[in-house]
Amino acid sequence: MRTRDTSDVLASTVAVLADGSAVFGGFLLATWLRFDSGLIPLMHEVPPPNLYALYGWGAAVATLMFLFIFQQLHLYARPQDGFFSSKIPRLIRGVAIGILLAAALGFALRTDPPFSRMTVVIAFFTIGTLILIERAILFRLEILMARLSGTRTRVLIVGCNSIAVRLWRMLEQDPRLRYQVVGFCTAETGENVASEIPPDRICGTVDALESVMENQPVDQLTITSSQIPQSRLVQILLMCERQLVDFCMVPDIMHVLTGAMDVRMIGDIPLLGMGSWPLDRFWKRCLKRAEDILGATVALVVFAPVIAVAGLLIRITSGSPVFYRQERCGHNGRPFTMIKLRTMRPDAETETGPVWAVANDARRTRIGAWLRRWNIDELPQLWNVLKGNMSLVGPRPERPFFVQQFREDIGGYMWRHVSRPGMTGWAQVNGLRGNTSIEERVRYDLYYLEHWSPAFDFKILLRTLFKRENAY
Repeated sequence: MRTRDTSDVLASTVAVLADGSAVFGGFLLATWLRFDSGLIPLMHEVPPPNLYALYGWGAAVATLMFLFIFQQLHLYARPQDGFFSSKIPRLIRGVAIGILLAAALGFALRTDPPFSRMTVVIAFFTIGTLILIERAILFRLEILMARLSGTRTRVLIVGCNSIAVRLWRMLEQDPRLRYQVVGFCTAETGENVASEIPPDRICGTVDALESVMENQPVDQLTITSSQIPQSRLVQILLMCERQLVDFCMVPDIMHVLTGAMDVRMIGDIPLLGMGSWPLDRFWKRCLKRAEDILGATVALVVFAPVIAVAGLLIRITSGSPVFYRQERCGHNGRPFTMIKLRTMRPDAETETGPVWAVANDARRTRIGAWLRRWNIDELPQLWNVLKGNMSLVGPRPERPFFVQQFREDIGGYMWRHVSRPGMTGWAQVNGLRGNTSIEERVRYDLYYLEHWSPAFDFKILLRTLFKRENAY
């Protein structure tokens, strides 16, 4: 089996030291801002004569608490992947928990004089700022060091389907993972090989897997096909064990969802069924709804001038109407009217009926192309969010015409409707919008529904600000 790479251990160690320095420095900076900077009136608070010695010892103890909390939040797991924006919610959560525990400990010790409450509040912002800055720098450094590293985990993929292609791209596009796909094996005789896989990358078939691995050094075997019989999978697993090769599988989300399964007992008979969704729980639905109301209210206030200016430009360049209303399928498949800024001619689908938007769509107005590019046409949907038809984040709603097609042809499609549809979603920020694969969208949408959390929503909203792929 592959042991943890030395560079991963080094990266984790550097992160621990950098975080410790940021936390300790953040506490001392907060102390200086509170007592010595002159920026904040002292009022009746008198600094102790041994100010920095007292607060320095407190900062040292608090730093150890912070590092333990960060460890529990898996912030030192390496190699890390994804975007830096996805790490921000956990970092902020860690700082908040650390500050609360440090404050509780400081007040419980009853020092004389007691620790300043104002200093603790300031420390949340100083530590948070320093942590985000040093983590952003480390994030870029880890990418640079991974590119310079010669260490690679050699992966053989069994399966030549679209999942294999996606896995191949993901493994090799992120240098921090340090993976190298050495080839592919077909999972069955006559398997349709995805067009993106070059013929010279096909090493053989699953039946000749042992000889392939003898001729090609392999560190990890990954199966992406669901067509291999269970008995054959057991043989492959044992073969990997004999050759000290890591074994893993990609579950086919169209047949086996990635979430936990529930086991119920009826008498002495066990029944296995699909586990519940996170949003099946009442309090989590309440939390998401509160998130939607607060976020949509703030966003409407902030973006009201943008909507007004965009509406005026639409009226001047292409006349009325300014808003476009369209029926979409919402929660539990119930239809609702979605509002957007109009970006196409009023007669765009008069002759064709419902069709997908495509790149350089001739039906777009001049200002409409720009609005779509920057997602400004979606802003009126904030009203749909306040009304309860939509959520800020969730699977994008589709028109009934297409829903009737997809529910018959695409397995798992209707599961997208177990929650409110979203203004943005996990599929959308991964470029799956417009005239793209519906099967791929369903995979991402189901992943979101199975792994929902407020932090996940925050991550998607952050990425929406910078993601404009296939926005046409």
